[in-house]
Amino acid sequence: MTRTAADRAGISPFYVMEVMRAAELRLAEGKDVLHLEVGQPSTPAAPAVIAAAHRALDEEVLGYTTAAGIEPLRRRIAEHYEDWYDVEIDADSVLVTVGATGAFVAVFMAAFDPGDRVVVPSPGYPCYSNALQILGVEVVDLPTTIDTRFQPTVDQLESLGPVDGLILSSPSNPTGTMLDADSMKAITDWCRANDVWFISDEIYHGITYGQSAPTALQFDTDAIVINSFSKYFSMTGWRLGWVVAPKVLRTALTRINQNATISAPTLSQLAAVAAFDTHDVAGRRVADYATNREILLDGLRAAGIEKVAPADGAFYIWADVSHLTDDSQELGAQWLDELGIAATPGIDFDRDNGHRFMRFSFAGSAEDCREAMRRLEGWVS
Repeated sequence: MTRTAADRAGISPFYVMEVMRAAELRLAEGKDVLHLEVGQPSTPAAPAVIAAAHRALDEEVLGYTTAAGIEPLRRRIAEHYEDWYDVEIDADSVLVTVGATGAFVAVFMAAFDPGDRVVVPSPGYPCYSNALQILGVEVVDLPTTIDTRFQPTVDQLESLGPVDGLILSSPSNPTGTMLDADSMKAITDWCRANDVWFISDEIYHGITYGQSAPTALQFDTDAIVINSFSKYFSMTGWRLGWVVAPKVLRTALTRINQNATISAPTLSQLAAVAAFDTHDVAGRRVADYATNREILLDGLRAAGIEKVAPADGAFYIWADVSHLTDDSQELGAQWLDELGIAATPGIDFDRDNGHRFMRFSFAGSAEDCREAMRRLEGWVS
């Protein structure tokens, strides 16, 4: 018998990782790369977080923690919701996970059975659909457009027939668009009325330009909220996220964590307690993102790329490049080869229409953003 990989191994790749690999190969050849592809901060964790990690290395044994996470961190996360959103939650509702990715998988396993139907708006983060498909859950693709700011509406949800779940991000990856309070309330009300699990990906909260992002917990305490230390707190490599879950799912989530990961990294948990005292550092970095955002918006406009999504939050520009190509993957490869600009093809986020779009990340330095726009304007001209 010839052994082969399971059928689930045939899921789509995460194309941004392939772009990162191509950029690494270019660097290895001694050529420069301007990184506009990576969806992560280019800055380290705040000094207080790093100091807390050093103390833990010196003073702690660093064994396993309980599957739900250490109590001091869960309490600080619960306090964060009262401080930021005026929402009271119990620390028992918080489960600390191996990044937001670990949270998605645990929640999908706890909330859905094979054959359940879960709505995933597109363009959207590809790992939602890929993880659901691995678990045998039917992904119900919900196309969105600039007319609805690339966010779903209740009218669209009504047209889908019976569904078991909805996952969306606000601010969104890749579009940067955000639901306002009224729209978020309408979505949560619809999910509650139709017995639909609402999973709110809020990992870009804190990174907004104008109004703040509302949490789903302001409108429904049974919503499932996922967040992470990766983006706002610049801690991607620390692999630490969390779930705020309704009581009915907590036992299942804990048992899944016990069996899948045992616990989130102990060192990261101990250090992250200090993160909630570093909003001054994070705020300065968000101000830097705001500067980079203006550089890209102005630069893309000067390069003739004018159809872009409203970048309300996160650190992405979702741009229509259909006047330049009908193959965004090929265009991205050309830009990397000829200009040294790494950007992410839209097919990563929208399988039907992504060939007409590119995602630009402005999480790097202002200097790199300016130089990338200078090169791009010259290339288009």
